[in-house]
Amino acid sequence: MLQHKYFRTSLAIITFLLILYLGSKVMFLFVPLVSIIKLLLVPMMLSGFMYYLLRPLVSFLEKRKVNRTFSILLIYLMFIGLFILFWVLVWPTLQEQIQNFIDNTPNLVQGLQDQFNQLQKSPLFSRFFRGESDLASRLSGYLNDAITWITNSMSNLIGVISSIVVVIATLPIILYYMLKDGHKLSPIVQGLIPKKYRKEGQETLKDIDAALSSFIVTRVLLNVILGIILYIGFLIIGLPYSLLLAVISVPLNFIPYVGSLLAAIPVLIVGFIESPTMAIWAMVIVVVAQQIQDNLLSPIIYGKSLDVHPLTTVLLVLIGGDFYGIIGVLIALPVYMIAKIIFLRIYEIIVAERVEEGPEIHKEL
Repeated sequence: MLQHKYFRTSLAIITFLLILYLGSKVMFLFVPLVSIIKLLLVPMMLSGFMYYLLRPLVSFLEKRKVNRTFSILLIYLMFIGLFILFWVLVWPTLQEQIQNFIDNTPNLVQGLQDQFNQLQKSPLFSRFFRGESDLASRLSGYLNDAITWITNSMSNLIGVISSIVVVIATLPIILYYMLKDGHKLSPIVQGLIPKKYRKEGQETLKDIDAALSSFIVTRVLLNVILGIILYIGFLIIGLPYSLLLAVISVPLNFIPYVGSLLAAIPVLIVGFIESPTMAIWAMVIVVVAQQIQDNLLSPIIYGKSLDVHPLTTVLLVLIGGDFYGIIGVLIALPVYMIAKIIFLRIYEIIVAERVEEGPEIHKEL
């Protein structure tokens, strides 16, 4: 009986649950470990993001007989050059638009209320929104609260940057060693896998690596191109704060599905404050840019879809945000992809073992 497979499985489950129960009783012992994980999570996540983004470039230089260490230093110098160009060419305009946005916050709220007051006088508005005479004041109040929050966030940006300067300072160091020795990690992990499953483990690691690399590189390319298209479109129609709105749209679009909606809200508000016609043209630019990204660029750059249902993606974003805020939102989909690959591989192993055990059981019978 002790050798029976189901008895051993049940005993393993009971032991695992007992370990979890005992662990919950001594959680205070893990507080320092949790603090260390929280401290390292952001730099490690950013380093991993940059690792997958820069690894193809390091591999390209290495194939050209360039030493790996020298390749990494060369890439660092390139990034310093890009940062200097950004600081000289882009930052002055962006800084001016941010400052103007902060200074003109009361005027923006008043402008929105004036536009709603004008809109309420139109016959079309009266036909569809009867009895909503205070709609303009209510919406203006909501916008005032939102803009106040955004303004305070921008005003506190320097304090936020100061508080994470230590984390940012560690990023280049962690990234350097990831790019230099990252290829050595896979053999180490494979060595921890039992020999019986080492081949499957190697294939799983390759699948995870390929999925993360494809996801990160393609998302960056698509969102940067989307930001450029939006900026050009905003300039053409003369939308105020065009650079600021385009820059805000790029990180927001990293959030699957929901991000594009969040990025469109400030564009619509700023356009409507200028005029209802400007709001319509701004939304046309956003929709056209999204269609170019989804239907033209995505099939070319992705090659194939991530095979994640849209509803699953939305649920992952909500769960990730509830657990760990904006960081949870950003890492929810990659974590799900990793878990899905591991789960499917384990399922395949279990099914394969049952198929192999089937003939043996029939022989015994």
